[in-house]
Amino acid sequence: MPDIRFYHLSRTPLREALPQLLQKATQGRKRVVMRVPDDVTAEKWAGDLWTYNPDAFLPHGTKSDGHAELHPIWITPGNDNPNGASTAMMLTSYTVDDLNGFELICDVFDGRDDDALASARARWKTITAAGHTPTYWQQSDTGWEKKV
Repeated sequence: MPDIRFYHLSRTPLREALPQLLQKATQGRKRVVMRVPDDVTAEKWAGDLWTYNPDAFLPHGTKSDGHAELHPIWITPGNDNPNGASTAMMLTSYTVDDLNGFELICDVFDGRDDDALASARARWKTITAAGHTPTYWQQSDTGWEKKV
């Protein structure tokens, strides 16, 4: 059963928080598949990851780049795992079946967006009803805090 973590953004926008989560997720040569709503969003994130920090690099690719197996981070609207990732970074809706095959699922949502918050709560209920035990992480002044 995968480790499922809900990351509640409350202090910084997704465009600032996500690269940090991706850096942590790819430590130790781990691979990540980043699930987004559509191809336009995938390409936007691909551009953002090139420019988020001039002193850091997050190797990534999308369908337009091809060769998914070569990219440690694969950004896709699909439910596939073409780069053999052990971690899924979920930035879109998903089902319990989409969790299969991963060691870690990161459900990242903006807690300042009422629709995103309601959607995350619904996913939490669905996941717990399916027998999973997710954990909840919230931003604080010093980083991420696991809440009980």
